[in-house]
This record gives sequence, structure tokens and C-alpha cells, in this order.
Amino acid sequence: MKLWQGRFEEDSDPVFEKMNRSLGVDAVLLEVDIRASRAHARSLAGCGVLTPEELKAIDQGLEQILSEYTPEQVKAAPYEDIHTFVEATLASKIGPTAGKLHTGRSRNDQVATDFRLFVRKAIGLILADLEALQAALIESGARYSEVIIPAYTHMRRAQPIRWSHYCLAYVEMFSRDASRFEQSLSRVDILPLGSGAVAGSNFPVDREAVARELGFAKISANSLDATCDRDFVIEFLSDAAIMMVHASRMAEDWIMYSTEEFGFLELSEKVTTGSSLMPQKKNPDGFEIIRAKAAMTTGLLTGFLGVMKGLPTGYNKDLQEDKEAVLKTFENVRLSLSVLRLSVRTVTLKTDRLEKAASDSFMGATDLADFLVMKGVPFRSAHEIVARAVREALDQKKQLDQIDLSAFSPFFTDLPAGYLTAENIVNRKGHSPLIP
Repeated sequence: MKLWQGRFEEDSDPVFEKMNRSLGVDAVLLEVDIRASRAHARSLAGCGVLTPEELKAIDQGLEQILSEYTPEQVKAAPYEDIHTFVEATLASKIGPTAGKLHTGRSRNDQVATDFRLFVRKAIGLILADLEALQAALIESGARYSEVIIPAYTHMRRAQPIRWSHYCLAYVEMFSRDASRFEQSLSRVDILPLGSGAVAGSNFPVDREAVARELGFAKISANSLDATCDRDFVIEFLSDAAIMMVHASRMAEDWIMYSTEEFGFLELSEKVTTGSSLMPQKKNPDGFEIIRAKAAMTTGLLTGFLGVMKGLPTGYNKDLQEDKEAVLKTFENVRLSLSVLRLSVRTVTLKTDRLEKAASDSFMGATDLADFLVMKGVPFRSAHEIVARAVREALDQKKQLDQIDLSAFSPFFTDLPAGYLTAENIVNRKGHSPLIP
């Protein structure tokens, strides 16, 4: 069965059938397609197209389909897409009355409605995942609240910070990601149903009532735009790509921090694998896959932007590619957030290695320069004085706190004991005074 076959005399070539068929991808829309179809049927009854008996038959038939089939079962059905499957299956249950359901709508506004419902639900699930990951990061920061680690710039030790500071940096990143998804919801939450193929509907369906039933905040204003608008898809892919960049950066950190060379973290066996050849290996495969999925997600965004940029106004079948891009992105995001959350909750910090790394007194060089500033020395001069002290310590193969700093400025004779310990350096930041 094809919804458009009446104009054609020949069957499609099997090669084209394979290209044109989308049921293997859009079967996941089964639930939302039936929800939208039930709402549409009620709107048809409201304007006199369906009798109460016909509405009841259609509504019960659609409900029955939803209870009998799963998306996985639907994928194997011999139909072009999810809309064809639902209509054909409904006809097998209630007869010719099923043919009235498509009155006043096109697959163009139908699929746009279905997909907005799906993306809206997907965003809700991602927001919950982000919240759970942020909670895990906050818990880890609290668990190791006294642990101090080196912070890096240019992958060189910069200044010491607390582990909680590091964790909260990613809480901030993921908070911005959540904010972007939340803002996108307002542009997803628009009902296109009633726009027809391109020019609207000849039937006075109550679009506002349909919007209320399906939980949409408002209806689309222009039927031409509504059926070909995929800005909400691009925005979803963009939000996801940015979020996956943050996930990938965190994955890269933890891959490095868990190496023998760093030795800062011990990853749980729940999120690592071994080697088929080398018995000693404990590989951070989860994080490596997250890095790869971040790259692939970015590619899906770029690919769909390429699809959209060349399309003329109005619906084009190119838009069928939006499902695969969104569904794969959705899968990448949820898997990545789940693995990150599990990794954070099961990681063990190697506090001895971190303490040793954080005790590098060279990371207090800025604090020495600021000490001189508080004594009235211009910062540029203070920077130069401390830089000479750093060179001297390096030449002597000593730590910065192991040389006579007063040789570089008499003000350093007033330097409090322990000024360059990691804890004191950290405690001076924020609202703490520079000089005890």
C-alpha cells in the first residue's frame, strides 16, 4: 500500500523502494504518530467530517495498534513509512472508515508534528540526564572536597585548585548545555498540524484545540514555513554537538589523568576494558568512544546543515534525513551522559599522587608577584622579579620555595611561612585576603 499510488501505473523499482523507504528509521515515531492522529481525528469530528461512531472506531483502532506493536516490530513491516503503516493497519482493523483519517492533512504536516513531539520528549530526557550528571559531579566534589589538584593551561601546571573546583567547572558547562536545550523547547513547541501539504487545509479544524491536546504552546503561523521548517532539528543537533564537545573534553581529561604518567585517577572496572594481548592493560574505552561520538555528532550537524542550505521553499524529500541525524545524535548523547555519570560516581582519586603534583611550588609564582604588588610594586615589575627567581630555582634544580627569595626583593623577607603551600595558595583565592 502506498498513500500516493493512485496517480501511478507502474510499481517503483526495488532499488528506489529501498532508498525511499524510511520505516526502518521512523518506526520510532509510532507512539507520537498515533497520539497526533487521535488528536487529528477529534478535530475532524469537531468540524463534522467524522461521525461520533467513526471517531470512536478510529480512536479505538489507533489505541489498539499502539498496544499491539512496538517500534521494533514495525520496522519489519512492508510499508514505506510509519504513517503508511498506521493507516494500513488501522484499515485492517476498522475497514474503510480508516481512509477518512487523512482528511485535511498531508504527510508533510503530519511528520512535522510527529517529529516535534519526538524532539520535545528527547529534550526532556536529555535534560534529566544532564541533571543527573551534574549531581554526580557535585557529589564527587563534595566527597573529595579537601583534595587539591594542579589546574592546567597549555597542558602545563598553572595554579592549584580543589577537586571540587574542577568538578564544578563541568557543572557550569553542562548547565549551559541544559539552558540551551531548555531555550530550544520554545521553538520546538509549535504545532504544524493543519498546514496541509503547503497551503493549509480546506477544513475548519480547531488547531488550537489540537495544540492543547498534544501539549503544544502555540500553533504555526504560516503553512508554507511550517511544513518545511527544520530549524528545530538544526538547533537540537547544535545543542547536542556543543554538549558533546564538553563531554569529549572531560573524557580527554580523564583519559590523561588516569594514565600511569599522571596517575591522578583510578577508573572503575565498570567503565574500562582489558587487552586481548596484554594482560596488564586497563583501557579507558568508554571515554575514547565518547570522544569519537562527539566527532560524529558534530558531523551529523554539519551534514544536516548541508542538506538544508540548498533546499527550495516548501517540503522536499531531502528532509527525510532529519530522522536519522536526530535519532543517532539522541543515542550518542544519552549513552555518553550515562557513561560519564557512571564514571564520575565510581572513580577513585589517587590522593598521594595529587598531593605530590599540587605541592609544586612553581604554581605559586603568581602569588609571589601579587605579594609584591600588595607591597606597592607595579605588577609588571613584580612579574619580572619573580620570573628571575623562577629561573634561578630551575638552574639550581630546586623548587621555588627552596631558594632564598629575599635575594630578588627585600619585600620577601616579610613572606609568611608556608606561603607557597598548595592549600594556602588555594585559600587565598576568591574572597580570601592575599596576605594572611
